[in-house]
Amino acid sequence: MGQRLRCNLIGMKIELSQQARADAVASIQRYFEENLPETIGNLPAGMLLDFFIEDIGPAIYNRAVADAQAQMAVRVTDLSGELYEDEFQYWPREDARRRNRRR
Repeated sequence: MGQRLRCNLIGMKIELSQQARADAVASIQRYFEENLPETIGNLPAGMLLDFFIEDIGPAIYNRAVADAQAQMAVRVTDLSGELYEDEFQYWPREDARRRNRRR
């Protein structure tokens, strides 16, 4: 199961599935092992993840929403070009067919 988002009265709460949370904690622990002089345990890594999700997560989420809105705006703008159909074209097409038959 992927990342789930749940709205509450206070605002948007970002929740990770159990598997995504376990993977994120393992990733934080590996980062500490490979890049810092001290390791980090499971509980502190989970607390750090919670902090990132609560404090930094909304900024990332808001940026993603803004990017999606910009992409959708481009697509909506293109809708008229993509889906536009000339109106009342039966007779012009019919006249063209008749002219082609006479040749």
